[in-house]
Amino acid sequence: MRSVIVAAAGMALVGTAAACSSSEESTAVAESSTTSSTTTVVAPATTTTASVTPAPAAPAAIPAPAVVPPAVVTPEAVAAPVLMPPVVCMNLQAAQNLIQDAGVFFSRSEDATGAGRSQINDSNWIVVDQTPGVGVPIGEGDAVLSVVKLDEPNNC
Repeated sequence: MRSVIVAAAGMALVGTAAACSSSEESTAVAESSTTSSTTTVVAPATTTTASVTPAPAAPAAIPAPAVVPPAVVTPEAVAAPVLMPPVVCMNLQAAQNLIQDAGVFFSRSEDATGAGRSQINDSNWIVVDQTPGVGVPIGEGDAVLSVVKLDEPNNC
């Protein structure tokens, strides 16, 4: 005697033969044979769906830093030497301004009498000598101006 039974969950299958296709519904067929009858069980097959995970996006391109060429020193880029201007017989403030206008911002002054007096108000002093001489290249602190008070004897 033969009988076909649709299997429910929990039934034991003795032998299984499966046929499956990705586009069709598949079924599992199991056959079991006993001495008096053959039983065929048809159970719904489990279908699996493959999930497609999109590939991760490539990282955004990081732009390379801008390449800055090294500075090139040309003769035009080098500062012209500052030449000592003629400042004898000028008041100390005007002499210092002229040296600064030429491009040197630090000059020194000293009391020409040798008394070592400080020049507090530069406009009250007159330059009676200068070191270095006119036209000599100077840098910061190279210019030394010898001065006396305006009312003191001088060669101007």
